[in-house]
Amino acid sequence: MPDITLYFLQASRSIRIAWLLEELGLDYKLHTWDRESSGLAPPEFKQLCGTHLGKAPVLKDGRLTLQESGAITEYLCEQYDHSHRLFPVDQAQRAKVREFVHAAEGAFMVHCLPSVYNRRIDATLAEKLAPGIEKIVANDLDWLEAELQKGNGRYLVGDHVTAADTMVAFSVQFIFRMRLGPQDRKWEGIEAWLRNVENGQAYQRAVAKTGHQL
Repeated sequence: MPDITLYFLQASRSIRIAWLLEELGLDYKLHTWDRESSGLAPPEFKQLCGTHLGKAPVLKDGRLTLQESGAITEYLCEQYDHSHRLFPVDQAQRAKVREFVHAAEGAFMVHCLPSVYNRRIDATLAEKLAPGIEKIVANDLDWLEAELQKGNGRYLVGDHVTAADTMVAFSVQFIFRMRLGPQDRKWEGIEAWLRNVENGQAYQRAVAKTGHQL
């Protein structure tokens, strides 16, 4: 059996990996930390996770230590997804899953995080930049809504959870929770998709086990 440990920080991308581990049916040790009042990870997390950056999540599998949720996702699927359920064999579906895995950070999070940082540093600047950033975030959400309309609307790729769902869901939850998109718009397809995947048994187990809250 693999010797897997997940270093989990609350209100972070860590839930992606806990959910993925539950989908894979893998046993794992779990170390969880709350954020400090500043919003940062506590020093203990940075000391024990074993990486230079000290960013969550961190996964250890035997002697291997990995950071970055996208890289961890691809590693776990390559190593343990023997049925290819989370990264399909079909070339078109596999390419689409990979696109979403990278878009979770390279589009959704990259485009919305400037608003979060600006709010912490300069509220006046954040207010000035908000309309422009909201347009970019709205464009990302429009794309996701259109992709869901192409399929069954319940999952991003195919008819069951894939790594696309486990990666992108946190990004969208974060956008909605932090009110980073236009507040006069609704994305009903995205909201229905989120409700569906959040009600999945593996996701619910991950939340219960980690105490995840955003």
